[in-house]
Amino acid sequence: STVGVLQGKQLCLALRAQNQVLKKGVVDEQANSASLKEQLKMKDQSLRKLQQEMDSLTFRNQQLAKRVELLQDELALSEARGKKNKKSVESSSQLSQEQKSVFNEDLQKKIEENERLHILFFEADEQHKRLEAELRSRLEVLETDAAQHQAVVDSLTKKYTETIEKLQNEKAKLEIKSQTLEREAKDCRLRTEECQQQLKNLQAALGSRLEESLCIINEKVPFNDTRSTRYNALNVPLHNRRNQLKLRDLAGQALAFVQELVTALLNFHTYTEQKVQIFPVDSATDTISPLNQKFSQYLHENASYVRPLEEGMLHLFQSITEDTVTVLETTVKLKAFSEHLASYLGFLRKILPYQLKSLEEECESSLCTAALRARNMELHRDMKRLTAVFEKLHTYVSLLALPSTKPEGLLRTNYNFVFTNIAASLHGFHDILKDISKHYSQKATLEQEVPTATQKLITTNDCILSSVAALTNGAGKMASFFSNNLDHFTASLSYGPKAGAEFISPLSAECMLQYKKKAAAYMKAVKKPCADSVPYEEALANRRVLLSSTESREGLAQQVQQSLEKIAKLEQEKEHWMLEAQLAKIKLEKENQKLRNSLSGHLTETIQEHSTLPNIAEQKKETTEKSLREPITSTSLIGMLTVTTDNEKAPDVESREDLIKTHYMARIAELTSHLQLADSKSVHFHAECRALAKRLSLAEKSKESLTEELKLASQNITRLQDELMTTKRSYEDQLSMMSDHLCSMNETLTKQREEIDTLKMASKLLVAH
Repeated sequence: STVGVLQGKQLCLALRAQNQVLKKGVVDEQANSASLKEQLKMKDQSLRKLQQEMDSLTFRNQQLAKRVELLQDELALSEARGKKNKKSVESSSQLSQEQKSVFNEDLQKKIEENERLHILFFEADEQHKRLEAELRSRLEVLETDAAQHQAVVDSLTKKYTETIEKLQNEKAKLEIKSQTLEREAKDCRLRTEECQQQLKNLQAALGSRLEESLCIINEKVPFNDTRSTRYNALNVPLHNRRNQLKLRDLAGQALAFVQELVTALLNFHTYTEQKVQIFPVDSATDTISPLNQKFSQYLHENASYVRPLEEGMLHLFQSITEDTVTVLETTVKLKAFSEHLASYLGFLRKILPYQLKSLEEECESSLCTAALRARNMELHRDMKRLTAVFEKLHTYVSLLALPSTKPEGLLRTNYNFVFTNIAASLHGFHDILKDISKHYSQKATLEQEVPTATQKLITTNDCILSSVAALTNGAGKMASFFSNNLDHFTASLSYGPKAGAEFISPLSAECMLQYKKKAAAYMKAVKKPCADSVPYEEALANRRVLLSSTESREGLAQQVQQSLEKIAKLEQEKEHWMLEAQLAKIKLEKENQKLRNSLSGHLTETIQEHSTLPNIAEQKKETTEKSLREPITSTSLIGMLTVTTDNEKAPDVESREDLIKTHYMARIAELTSHLQLADSKSVHFHAECRALAKRLSLAEKSKESLTEELKLASQNITRLQDELMTTKRSYEDQLSMMSDHLCSMNETLTKQREEIDTLKMASKLLVAH
């Protein structure tokens, strides 16, 4: 649309420029035509003067010709008279000669004047021809110019008509586009209003949240603890549940591998003890050397050193949970595992000299061959290497345990180096165990060839080989596991609080864990189960009702307040009726006691008077029986109670109490139900009235907003109509100006044609003259 408008403006500017050029050309032609008109007027005046002179000359010539004729006639008469009267002629000859001379002179003057006039006429004729030729040439030039101007005018009119049609089409298109743009502008206005409203709401919400946050920060945060590493170490870092689960899984795998290694080490040390007891000297048949006895005694204590490794790893695994933050500063149990590993390393150092001496003593035995001696020396070197590998492992594990006790002992930048060396040590441990397995298998085969080899020795060697193989497999698994997860260990065990480089001390890490537990407990206590949400369609359907219903906060608060007041009133009434019931019960007991006393008095009187007054007694008995059999009615404000006083069929005290109690309870329940029904109806009617009032207010507000929107829409419509009318008027003005300009050009052309026609007529007249 903007491109079309720009093209229309450019066309209008080009047409205006061409109109100015044409106006200038028309003005020039008008000036030329005016000058030509002046020249024609001058020539007409000169022609009129010449024509007048010619007319005067012709008139004089005619007069002279008539005079000459008269003179000739007179001359003829005079000649005739002269023949008749020669005498008179002779007398008058002298007079006629004088007259003749006078006439000759006049004639000569007339001839000269006529000659002069002929010369003037010839010159005027030549000048007229020359002027006619010039005018013809100028007429041809003007006709060619007029033809060219007419062609230009025709081309311009055609061009103008085309441009007008184009402009009209573009105008129609622009009107359509303007309508679409008006609709889009209206939509954009609505969207901008909605966006502005949303922006205002967001700004208000963000402002309130900012104020709330600033108030909380000012009230709850007296200082920024992240600036100081000492205080920042106490902040709880972001909880990475996936990382914790991964670390727990890895700790579980490591625990399984350690359990395999512990089982294999226990078997290895136990079967080594058995072999020391049977080779090279069997303790069942002979006494073994004191060295082997001491060695066997130490090997018997292996469980007290090996089992704690499994226990330490188990405690370490149990300390890594989903809720904790597992870093080297918080893995306090790693220190215990390091201590257990140190105790086992001390055990290996303690048995190493005895083991080496036992191998040397075995080499010195008479049963030992050269090949067996060579295998024993290889095992001698392997045992030294095994102890050295355990020393390395203990060194690096104790380094890893330093951050939880002495953080300055190991910098965080050296974590990767320590983990890499542990992986290398585990691979070295695996290689040494492979060598030990190979050398033990060779030694076992050589010992089987000894003539004194027993089945017990062969079985023990097989058990040692199986334990060494289990050790080798376990060490290989442990080495590959550690190498595969080396990057994860390095990355996950070295993170700390936000914006902090590291934990400063184990105490700060322990405090952080306590804060984390407190925060988790607080969040667990605060956390409540979410209520069931309303379906989306139902929520949309009930939106208007929800806006105007009494389930709003104020209505609910009022209902709760009213219900609390009613509950308090009901409690008071309950207490009142309970007191009334107790008083009624006491009165009932008193009435029952009086009734019993009166009945007992009547019975004694009848027994005493039975012997003396039998008739009276019979009468009284009949009356008392009638009175007892007659029903006794008791009325009160809370109902009517009817009982009979028949001794044989009268209920006992408890049944009467129950009857009265049930009657009272039924009456109270009936009254409370009526009261609750009336209260519920009143609350319902009140809620309905409030809902209707709220709906009425919302409807009025919506009506006002709709009226405002209608006013705005009508204003926009009028404004757009005004704009459309102004654009339409501007286009019509431009078209009228262009049509006026074309009309003026046509008028000037017609005037030029008329002038040319007049010039042609004048030139024809001049040619005719």
